[in-house]
Amino acid sequence: MRLVVTGAGGMLGQDVVRAARAVSHDPVALPRAELDVTDASAVAAAIAAARPDAVVNCAAWTDVDGAEAARAAAAAVNAAGAGHVASAAVQAGARLVHVSSDYVFDGRARQPYVESDATAPLSVYGATKLDGEHAVQAAGGRYTIVRSSWLFGAGGPNFVETMLRLAAEREAISVVADQVGCPTFTGDLARALVHLAESGPGGLVHVAGSGACSWHEFAVEIFAQAGVGCRVDEASSAEMARPAPRPAYSVLASERPDAPQLPAWREGLAAYLAERAPAEASA
Repeated sequence: MRLVVTGAGGMLGQDVVRAARAVSHDPVALPRAELDVTDASAVAAAIAAARPDAVVNCAAWTDVDGAEAARAAAAAVNAAGAGHVASAAVQAGARLVHVSSDYVFDGRARQPYVESDATAPLSVYGATKLDGEHAVQAAGGRYTIVRSSWLFGAGGPNFVETMLRLAAEREAISVVADQVGCPTFTGDLARALVHLAESGPGGLVHVAGSGACSWHEFAVEIFAQAGVGCRVDEASSAEMARPAPRPAYSVLASERPDAPQLPAWREGLAAYLAERAPAEASA
């Protein structure tokens, strides 16, 4: 299968390319430096030239706080850009797998969100990701929209790396304890995205690391698995105020029997730490 990966230079995009190669597909990696998804004509030309069987759109504005002051720029990537990729995939006759976010929800629920639950994003980032979903749906064709959450992986900045860096600098850190979600290893998610590109179900599907925790619980587990002696104090979202509001509870589950199931988030963390170990040793 010939597979175009937009946003291929990012954390998730790199893992999607690796996952595709691992099962003998032919990925065409298009990082932002080679394809800006905000340029509709460039997107149409690149995807047409690649003649793909499927497209996985990993291109995204992921700076949640930065989006609050740069709504137009975030929307150009997350909303309009998603539409450009979707339209180009339709023209090429290719299946599209588009990645969205748990931040399309407001976090007022106290049980996991499923695909049919009402959306109500709190932040500009969440609103632009939801607009991107609508743009993909409007383009039609064969598509799967995948909502995931709290991504971490070897190809870019992430919470795990931030915690390990801070632990090397301090004896104690404070981490938010009143936001709960599903940490998701991009290596696990990437394999699911490739599967969905092959023959997966259409429409909307939730795919995230199994189980749930707070950011504080995640940090404690990171240090436990990494063998790091750093105290983790609990903090509230109000105490650790950020420009963009986050949902207090954004745990994802699926009501679809055909949804891919990812390993537990603790297993994903162990896989990530094992993956980064050789690089750390050689650094």
